[in-house]
Amino acid sequence: MSFYLCVDCGGSKTSAVVCDASGKILGRALGGPSNFAYMSVASFTDAVRIAVSNAVKTCVSPPSIEPVTLPPSTPLFAAAWFGISGVDSPQAVSNASHALSALLGIPLGPRLLVANDTHLLAAPLRLHADISHAITAIAGTGSCVVSFRQQSSGHLEELARVGGWGWILGDEGGGFDVGRETIRQMMLDVGRDSLGMTPSPPSKLKENVLARFGITGVDHAAEVLPVVHLPEPSLTADTIPHVQSYLLVAREKRLSQLAPLVFEAAFGPDADPFALKVLRHCAGSLADQISLLSRPVGDDPALAPRAVDAKDAVLCFGGSLVGVDKYRDLVLDELRKRGHVFRYVEFVEDAAAVGAAGLASLGEPKDV
Repeated sequence: MSFYLCVDCGGSKTSAVVCDASGKILGRALGGPSNFAYMSVASFTDAVRIAVSNAVKTCVSPPSIEPVTLPPSTPLFAAAWFGISGVDSPQAVSNASHALSALLGIPLGPRLLVANDTHLLAAPLRLHADISHAITAIAGTGSCVVSFRQQSSGHLEELARVGGWGWILGDEGGGFDVGRETIRQMMLDVGRDSLGMTPSPPSKLKENVLARFGITGVDHAAEVLPVVHLPEPSLTADTIPHVQSYLLVAREKRLSQLAPLVFEAAFGPDADPFALKVLRHCAGSLADQISLLSRPVGDDPALAPRAVDAKDAVLCFGGSLVGVDKYRDLVLDELRKRGHVFRYVEFVEDAAAVGAAGLASLGEPKDV
C-alpha cells in the first residue's frame, strides 16, 4: 500500500503517474483520450485502465512486461487522485467515481479523489504550508479560472469559477482569443486607414496572417473576413483537392491556429509591436478573470466572502500559452496593474506528477 496514483484525464491524452510515500515518481505512462463528457463510461474506463496498467509496469527496473490486472487481487494504491476533463457536475463525479472504484479496487471514500482536471493544477497548494488558497488559470487553446481553499483534511474545496465557456462565448487569454484578437486588431487598423488617419506601421504578423490565408498585399486585409466566416466544406474526396488546407479545419481552429504566428512575431527576432499589442490585450482579458476571483486590497471580505486574497495565495498556471514565460509575465504585469500580487506563482507543466506528490504529502487516508 505504498503507491500513490494520480491521473490527468484530458481530451487528447491520459497521463498516469505513480509515486511512493515520499513523492518520488516510480512509474508513469500515457494513454489515449479520456474526456468523460465525450465518451461512454466503458471507453473512459478502458483508456484509464491502459494508462494506469502501463504506469504500474514501469515501477520496476527493468520495466515489467507482464500485464497488470485491474482491479488488482491485493490492494495496490494507498490513494488515487483523478483530474478528469468533462467532469463538471456532482452526477458526473459520482458516475466516474463508481467506475474508477470498480477498476482500481479502491472503495468510494477518502482514498479515491475524483474531480475536474482544473483541481490538479491546484496541487502546488499542498506544497506550501503557509497558505490555504489557490487560483488556477488554464490558458491553452481555451481558458478557465478556478479558485480553491485547502481544508484541514488536505482536500481541496472549489470556491468559484469563471470562464471555460468555449470559443463562442469566451476562452479569454487562450489560443482562440489570440487569433480572434489578431483579426479584430487588423480590421480596426483597416477602419482607421479608411478615415485617412496616419497609416499603421508595417507588421510582420499581418503579412504572415494574410499569407497563411492566401491573401496578397496588406491593402487587401479586409479579404480575411470571408475566409474566417466561410463554413467548412464537406470533407469528401471530390472536394478536398480543390480547397485550401486552412478551409478543411473547423472555423474556430482557423483562428486558434494563428496563435503560434502571433507568439513568434511578438517574442521572436521581429519583436513586432502589433503582435505584442494583441498579446497584451489577451493577457489583460485573462487577468480580468483572475481578478474576478481575487479580493481587491482593502476590500471588506464580507462583500465577496469566497474571494481569494492574492498576497496569501498561490497562482497556478497551466496550458500551452501560459507555458511561455514572456506571455505569463504579461499576465502577471496586468494583474499587478489591477492590484493583485500573489505570494507564489507556479507553472504546472506536469499536472499528474505534481498531483501525485501532493497526494502523497497528505499521507495514507483511512477508509470510512
